[in-house]
Amino acid sequence: MTKDEVSTIAVKWAAEEGWNPGLHDAICFYNTDTSGFFLGLINDEPIACISAVAYDNEFGFMGFYIVRPEYRSKGYGIKIWNTAIDYLKTQNIGLDGVIEQQPNYKKSGFSLAYNNIRYEGKSFRTNDTFPEIVPASEVSFAELLHYDSELFPVTRPAFLKCWFDMPDSHSLAAVVDGKFSGYCIIRKCLKGYKFGPLFADNNVLAEKLFVSANNLIEKDSAVYLDTPEINKDAVALALKYGMSKVFETARMYTKQQPDIDISKVFGVTTFELG
Repeated sequence: MTKDEVSTIAVKWAAEEGWNPGLHDAICFYNTDTSGFFLGLINDEPIACISAVAYDNEFGFMGFYIVRPEYRSKGYGIKIWNTAIDYLKTQNIGLDGVIEQQPNYKKSGFSLAYNNIRYEGKSFRTNDTFPEIVPASEVSFAELLHYDSELFPVTRPAFLKCWFDMPDSHSLAAVVDGKFSGYCIIRKCLKGYKFGPLFADNNVLAEKLFVSANNLIEKDSAVYLDTPEINKDAVALALKYGMSKVFETARMYTKQQPDIDISKVFGVTTFELG
């Protein structure tokens, strides 16, 4: 796919599937691996798409696996799926798949790590301020990148630079006694706003980041938080603020589950790129 096709086809189809992509996701997704987006055509008509983003030689992530409804169950999906698998044949591949497709993913060598849950709620405003929560622009990118690399399978500087510069988004960092201790980004989507990621050393800082981010957007917007189900503090945070479960995915990998402290992952970055 070209950069324009990621926006006009993959993201558009994702929106039609109800996945509610961010308004400016496409450029950051595409720039992470410009060769990692594939389109299936019949007589020059796009009928299927998939992404297989190689972060480096060790790790890749698959997403945007969509076949147009009228072409499903005809064998086209497996063709573009196999193209993506072949593109990432040396990497440990991750994905967030719909639960009912989990048996099919297992046939391609994927194993379940845990489920992620999408929670939906309403944004709110408070008068709370927290001295340890600051705009992410006030901390060095090197500090942020180091922290992120401990909670994501690989270091991802190109993606994060774009992600932090995204229009219609807000980014915050937690700094405790001079130590970088968490960060979050909240971005505008077709409907409301999504957190992604929300990383923090503990549930207290995660909540302060969550509240502070809500204070930066308009009240009563739809807000989404994608949480690892096995992080009980993350689930508790969503429930504390009246959020409801609307969607669930199976986080799966082809090789080993990355050595990440999930207790610090309160919100995953995206279901499309991990």
